[in-house]
Amino acid sequence: MGMPKIYIETSVVSYLTARPSRDLLIAARQEATREWWDLRGAIFHALISPLVVEEASAGDPQAALKRLEICLKLQQLEISTECESLASRLISIGAIPSTEPEDALHIAIATLAQTQFIATWNFAHLVGPVAKYRLQSAIERLGYAPPILATPEELLETLP
Repeated sequence: MGMPKIYIETSVVSYLTARPSRDLLIAARQEATREWWDLRGAIFHALISPLVVEEASAGDPQAALKRLEICLKLQQLEISTECESLASRLISIGAIPSTEPEDALHIAIATLAQTQFIATWNFAHLVGPVAKYRLQSAIERLGYAPPILATPEELLETLP
């Protein structure tokens, strides 16, 4: 089977490259992200999409360059019309709020690429317990195998 595929959502790239935060929770998440990132290659085949590149390009130009440097090292999945259709369906059935079309597209891209995992720090719409349950149930109802949504901190548990 090879290494499990993991979709790296933009928040992970942001935490990986950001200046250390003074907020203790964010600083701990940044450290967990760096620790996981350094070890991930032994376990996962990491993937991103043009959407990650687009989001990583936004904001402060110097910070964006650091994020893009990471993105350039990763294989990119394509955004097909099927991805856009699945994203719309996830919104229409209430799995993702209509205000967050990018989140729905991340999920659709990863699902259709049959990734086993999605790495994210987006608790509000993706990896919080209620959001995770709602998304995974919706993806199954739509006839797809749902990826496991997890933070880099949770993914550290999978490493030897």
